[in-house]
Amino acid sequence: MNTLSIDGQLSIGALAQRTGFNVSALRYYEEVGLIPPAMRRPSGHRVYDEKVQEVLTLIRQCRDFGFSIEETRALVALSTSDESDCAEARDIAQVHLDAVRSKLNELQNLERSLAKFVKACSDECIGGPAPQCTILKDLSLGASALAQPKGCCG
Repeated sequence: MNTLSIDGQLSIGALAQRTGFNVSALRYYEEVGLIPPAMRRPSGHRVYDEKVQEVLTLIRQCRDFGFSIEETRALVALSTSDESDCAEARDIAQVHLDAVRSKLNELQNLERSLAKFVKACSDECIGGPAPQCTILKDLSLGASALAQPKGCCG
């Protein structure tokens, strides 16, 4: 089946095939305003201009970088606005970068705590009954256990 119609428009299936998005994702992106509404054939089927592929590439990159739908919507709008300044895109990216760095810091703290749990279990109670496991005991203590696991004997 030819994925490009005579008038240069793509069916939703053809657009999905070309971009790697599934049809339901394309419908969702249209619904939330990330891509322009599709034109409709007399049969009611959606058809898209080929230029939508560029927008979908931007959307995929935004998704892969973890931008929210709102951030992605703003970046998509900026990509087509001659009145906007590049600084607006930078500001959105900077806020996201700050959030990623904060999350990375949280994950590093979590990794250190988990490493302590595993070490305490390996050193003190491996092979013992599960109810006496340092990991289970420390986790039951709540947030304070994340800061300093107590271990079997502590």
